Order: sequence, then C-alpha cells, then structure tokens
Amino acid sequence: MQAQPYLFFDGRCEEALEFYKKALGIKVEMLMRFSDSPDPMPPGMIPPGAEKRVMHSAFRVGETLVMASDGNCGSKPKFEGFCLSVDAKDAADADRLFAALGDGGKVQMPLGKTFFSPRFGMVADKFGVGWMVIVPQTM
Repeated sequence: MQAQPYLFFDGRCEEALEFYKKALGIKVEMLMRFSDSPDPMPPGMIPPGAEKRVMHSAFRVGETLVMASDGNCGSKPKFEGFCLSVDAKDAADADRLFAALGDGGKVQMPLGKTFFSPRFGMVADKFGVGWMVIVPQTM
C-alpha cells in the first residue's frame, strides 16, 4: 500500500508544475485537461472557460509520486496541517532548494543547523504548499 499526496491548485496547477520543474527538477509523468476527458463533464462540474485547466496530473519529486489538479476550479486551496519534506544531498543543495521553493513564498523556519540535521528549514511556496528541506543526519 502507498499513500500519495494529491494537491489541488484552483486554476494554478500548470503554473505550479512549471514552478516545481525549476525549483525541484520534477518530472511530469501525466497531465490531462478537463477537455481531454473521454466523458463530458457533468453540468456545473467546472466553471465556463475552465476546460483547458488540469483535471489530473502526476509528477515525480525524486522517487515520490505526487498528484495534482485544478480541482473543481472554484474553491480557494488551503494547504494546512501538512508539509512535503525533501531530502537535500548536502548544505549547498539545501540552500538551493530552500531558496527556489521560497521564491515568492514565506519562510516559516529559517534554514539552519539543528540537533537532528546539519541543515533544516521550513517554507511555504507561493502557492501555499508547505515544504521542509532537510539534509539527513549521517550516522
């Protein structure tokens, strides 16, 4: 069994995917727009003009599969109660990832040395998704 995050971006999914390509080097494995659906959308399912928005996408952050969509294109997403955590190779990689994810976002805990990691920090990206960047402690 696997549990995989599914993020809803309310019309900004494609923008988020492009941002994560630059920030994290993600690989988009699948992208389907509402207009690509083999079945027509039920009336009222999406607002007029949203046909080209992302109905479903899947992308890899390293080995992890994350899924994303524009959802029903009518709600304001709130990414609360969780963070996505990414392992950095070393301090320089952590600095790069943290800066890239934080571009247009908000630092929640500055990147620095902790008792459990030589480099750890928390940031919400410009879409409001929380990220923890960590250099795993070596034994």
